[in-house]
Amino acid sequence: MNSPSSPNNSAAPASASAQPKATSFFEFWPTWLMYLPVLFQWLALAVRHRSLTLPLIANPIIPLSGMVGGSKHELMNCALGHCKAAILPWLYWEVRDEPAAQQAKACIQRSAKKGIHLPFVCKPDIGCRGSGVKLIHTLAQLEAVISVYPKGAGLLCQQLASYEPEVGVFYVRHPQASKGYIASLTFKTTPTVVGDGVKTLEQLVSDDPRAALLLELYRERNQARWQHVLNEGERHRLLFSASHCRGAIFTDAREHITPVLTEALNRIMDDLPDFYYGRLDVKFSTVERLREGLDLEIVEINGASSESIQIWDKSARLRDAIKALLWQYSTLFKLGAYQRKQGVKPPGLLALIRAWRKERALTRNYPVTD
Repeated sequence: MNSPSSPNNSAAPASASAQPKATSFFEFWPTWLMYLPVLFQWLALAVRHRSLTLPLIANPIIPLSGMVGGSKHELMNCALGHCKAAILPWLYWEVRDEPAAQQAKACIQRSAKKGIHLPFVCKPDIGCRGSGVKLIHTLAQLEAVISVYPKGAGLLCQQLASYEPEVGVFYVRHPQASKGYIASLTFKTTPTVVGDGVKTLEQLVSDDPRAALLLELYRERNQARWQHVLNEGERHRLLFSASHCRGAIFTDAREHITPVLTEALNRIMDDLPDFYYGRLDVKFSTVERLREGLDLEIVEINGASSESIQIWDKSARLRDAIKALLWQYSTLFKLGAYQRKQGVKPPGLLALIRAWRKERALTRNYPVTD
């Protein structure tokens, strides 16, 4: 499986006798199993801090700190100056009780007035892990998407990035500190296969050690071409959304964190008030420009539910992955404890449950992710 969108794809293929491993042994464990140590730590920290929901005020700018049920457009609306300029242009659309065709036409017209033209990205306003992300090329495609959303649900139409490579930047700043830091940097690559003029797409995916593990996932997203034979040299991207649970490949890139990049991120995040913890999904031109903090286009900003996604690198060790997760939630409790001292009151557990139920109900209606 090839990854042309990876920032560095020049490595020579390994010999048959020295094939690199396709995944880490825990990479596709059930989420509950990976987060079991976090659950025990959460309970212990809740006893220590006398609050079960303290992490839910770590980012006062976002309801529930962005743990669940957060609105993407409400958060991005808070961005000022450098942060606002770095976010790719977007339009919020709330689904109404009108024909989907009529709404799609109006949505495209409004998007055009903001400089957002087809093709563009359409994604749920409330949702995580790449759920419901679609690449829209036509009016008919947008109509089909709007038709499955329930009335009152929101979606975002966002301009396509200028660049293909994407990186997840995990950013943390203590409220009393003048500057924050990049805790994690991870390349996010959308996998492709290359045709040989003989094999079908299904056979090409089945032949790849990693892709074969996600055969059903890729089949769902490539049904129209699943039994087609790809021409020799023809490249086919298996998915659009660079989300790990959707089949994207993550590569630890912390070696590329530089003081200049950190300074650039601080300049951007200084213009998002009361945001102290989360991950930015960022498009960039080249690794060299990334290291210099240049050509950064923010696709999305995620809050407390974010992960230090370098843990999904195939070379990651389970011990280091668990350590990173425990650090994350320990940090959330510390930030929440500070905010509580400033007078911010932690929400009740019922608020978290309600938000989770709302997001879960909405997610059931979202279209299959591209």
